[in-house]
Amino acid sequence: MTVGICVRNGEVFLSSAVESIFQQDYPQEKIQIIFVDDGSQDRTPEIISRYVAVLGRRAKAFRTSWQGLGHARNCIVENADGEFILFVDSDEILTSGYVRAQVRVIQKNPQVGITAGVFKLVLGNRILNLEIAPHIVNQKSFGRPKSFLWKTDKLVGTGGTTFRTIAVREAGGFDESIKGAGEDTDLVLRIRKAGWLLEANAAEFYELHGGLSTPRDLWRKYFWYGYGCQKSFLQTREGFSFPRMSPMAGFVTGVLYSFGAYRFLRQKQMFLLSLHFGFKHTAWMFGFMKGQLGK
Repeated sequence: MTVGICVRNGEVFLSSAVESIFQQDYPQEKIQIIFVDDGSQDRTPEIISRYVAVLGRRAKAFRTSWQGLGHARNCIVENADGEFILFVDSDEILTSGYVRAQVRVIQKNPQVGITAGVFKLVLGNRILNLEIAPHIVNQKSFGRPKSFLWKTDKLVGTGGTTFRTIAVREAGGFDESIKGAGEDTDLVLRIRKAGWLLEANAAEFYELHGGLSTPRDLWRKYFWYGYGCQKSFLQTREGFSFPRMSPMAGFVTGVLYSFGAYRFLRQKQMFLLSLHFGFKHTAWMFGFMKGQLGK
């Protein structure tokens, strides 16, 4: 198993992410860690060097000068020795059985090319929990019948997701021309088109979204997503639906998700998802429009 960590200015969270890999109940000698520092200007290089010294031959480290996530992830794909690649973002923390669960699921069915676990709620952070609740609903509902409005069959994120290495390489890796967001969605779609299956699993991990905790954080995050996604939207029209990303669609989507989120999580705050979605879709729309005007 290769664990790939792409990071840029991640000194606040990186150590927690790596320590969670060290605490896995999967044999450590079977885990390779590849770090790609994409132009950090903080203490990230020092932290990586410290862990590389500890890991020895089980680690590889590369440093680039902000060439984008597509290039950074491809660096991991090209240098991975493992049959499977688990991407862990610097602001993610794995529970102790996470790696074992990924390997078990993907080994069980040779047609499975992608698998991922489920986010865990973080105590005391309402904005973050509203952000991750829909992902929990999607993964707990994965494989169930869906309708025009209710679609839960895509595991499009890269962080916390395990890929069969051969599936990524056969699909041509990540598109390095996608400099912003959306490089993961583009790859997942190509892997699915190649005939590989996606499967959810019940292993849990924490996704901290870079310390997301305020409406301002949420706005900046989705403005950046919208701005970056315009490139991948032009290349894979099926990956994004502009009408579905409108503020009104966001409000409706939030209403729909709120019932499922309450059913799974039993928290009344989940009924705020309509406002949460409407707000972040507005940010996404403005970012997308700026990307289109500036292309």
